[in-house]
Amino acid sequence: MKQRIITGVIAAALFLPIVIFGGFPFIIVTYILATIGLFELLRMKRLRVFSKEGIIGFLLLWGLLIPKAYTNWLESFNITKIELLVVAVLLLLIYTVVTKNAFTFEEAGFICLSILYVGFGFYYFMETRFIGLAYMVYALFTIWATDTGAYFIGRTWGKRKLWPEISPNKTVEGSIGGIVCAVVVAIIYQLCTNLFDSFALLIVMTIVLSIFGQLGDLVESAFKRYYGVKDSGNILPGHGGILDRFDSLLFILPILHFFINAAL
Repeated sequence: MKQRIITGVIAAALFLPIVIFGGFPFIIVTYILATIGLFELLRMKRLRVFSKEGIIGFLLLWGLLIPKAYTNWLESFNITKIELLVVAVLLLLIYTVVTKNAFTFEEAGFICLSILYVGFGFYYFMETRFIGLAYMVYALFTIWATDTGAYFIGRTWGKRKLWPEISPNKTVEGSIGGIVCAVVVAIIYQLCTNLFDSFALLIVMTIVLSIFGQLGDLVESAFKRYYGVKDSGNILPGHGGILDRFDSLLFILPILHFFINAAL
């Protein structure tokens, strides 16, 4: 626990100023985090990171992460970022033929799905910050309140297992408690910031985000259980890997972005 707290304090001291500052330093840090996240997934699958397929995978990820504000140059070539990504996916599929199935279709599919999972999550991590720091803080508060509420309420009153095959310690009571805590924190945050125009929208959005945040946590747990690893990585002593810390955010930020666009 001591190591976990020390790591958390150091990580927060390094990371939060960059989130607050935003801009190009934030983009660089996001690229680094996403790259480590994909590295962790490839290692879970025991795929070679420093290989032709690994390089194509990282190029795909970096292309997907290009912020919307920096894609105008593509218009001069009359192409879109998605079209470039499709070409890269085709290269991965062609590589299965070149290697005579030493690199399989299943492995190509795993890399593509991993890129979408990590890439879209961290892409909207950047886009949400660009819309406004207050929205990023709301997302972080929602996740922290959900995790904290689920942990303490689950330990105190939890009896019914939520999904024992995937995460044996999570309970239905803890899950509901996490949602309630997230709503309470969101209401307090709204009263302090007046971020959203509608309390009804705020409550519905917070409930949805809290649920999907928990699902993101369960998805990461399912990955680790399937591939027989305790943590996605060991870059954060006491916490595991990047995906262990960002699993919930990767799920809720695309949804939050859609909510914000609908509200603005």
